[in-house]
Amino acid sequence: MPELRIAVVGGGIGGLAAAAFLSRAGLGCTVYEQAAELGEVGAGLVASPNLVRLLRRLRVADELLARAVAIEVGWEFRRWADGSVLSAENLAEACERRYGERTYTVHRADLLGVIQAAVPPDAIRLGVKCVGLEAGHDGAVLSFADGTTTTADVVIGADGVHSTIRNALLGPSPATFSGLCAFRALVPAADAPGFALRAAHTLWLGPDHHLVHYPISAGKLINIVAFAPAGEDVVESWSATATHREFATEFEGWDPRLRELIAAAGTPGRWALLDRAPLARWSHGPVTLLGDAAHPMFPFFAQGAAQAIEDAAALAVCLAADGTDPARALRRYQAARRDRTARLQTVSHERAHLNHLPDGPEQQARDASLSGQDPLAANAWIYGHDAELVP
Repeated sequence: MPELRIAVVGGGIGGLAAAAFLSRAGLGCTVYEQAAELGEVGAGLVASPNLVRLLRRLRVADELLARAVAIEVGWEFRRWADGSVLSAENLAEACERRYGERTYTVHRADLLGVIQAAVPPDAIRLGVKCVGLEAGHDGAVLSFADGTTTTADVVIGADGVHSTIRNALLGPSPATFSGLCAFRALVPAADAPGFALRAAHTLWLGPDHHLVHYPISAGKLINIVAFAPAGEDVVESWSATATHREFATEFEGWDPRLRELIAAAGTPGRWALLDRAPLARWSHGPVTLLGDAAHPMFPFFAQGAAQAIEDAAALAVCLAADGTDPARALRRYQAARRDRTARLQTVSHERAHLNHLPDGPEQQARDASLSGQDPLAANAWIYGHDAELVP
């Protein structure tokens, strides 16, 4: 069988994961990344069992987890005004016993770095911006900003929510603003109040707002991500910032301990959350999408990175099994992933309303229901999933 020419557009977590899993399956590819160097904005993420088990198969999990924090208490929901605990779950043993892996919190840059280590260095081309795609039955031609082109048997669009590849496949379809914005900040552990140093994934719920914090980088940093109504001037960019005063103002009147944590943060980032409905189809002939290019989701189930990595693992399985007919392999990949990612998009979207209820009967009912829930068991469909078991 002739060697497939596979082009991956985008060198973020999803694009590099695709290259890593393809390499593990014996398939070469070239990653085209527009940035001059690989990197991730300083922020944390939750590495749930469905993500960790795939990293272990890439043989990079141990390196990542040495820089991570193993979460002992998860889904610790607190009330905005006084910090009273609405619910909490002991993850120290239960998570590994149920799913074979623990849950960790990690720095995004650490995750990107270990995945990159599983990709052959000569497979990555930096400073190359894709600006166009022409696809046929037997392959596709990519055009770049420097005037060059390349031909591939398979094109994987892993270029994010503003994907050039998605627009070329489906036509321009701007995402809609959700009406929410997110603040993100890091606090050195030495400057953080004691309650934030615990190995806990904590969510403070309040009217129109919620805030999440947890330690990352082996406990050296506290990651904060907070959600609030978006103003008209909020942009969708991971490099955009807000003033510290703007961040603090959103949480005036909240528990003094939380305000102490916010006060210790540096200049926060702020970006608008974009909204897209699930796609019915994202593979067309020799071209497919992956991660946020295919299914951007609100971060309220902490599954964005995990689903991009699951995509990568499933895609490699399909292409390795059916390399003589890439279009058929991509259809199989889409079929394996579409319903799962659409469900996660939907439940993540619905969570925004529940997290931001104003004080009143509906909020009181939500708080009462939290105390009776077992999120670890209820989310077995997320954490117990093995993306490489493709039907």
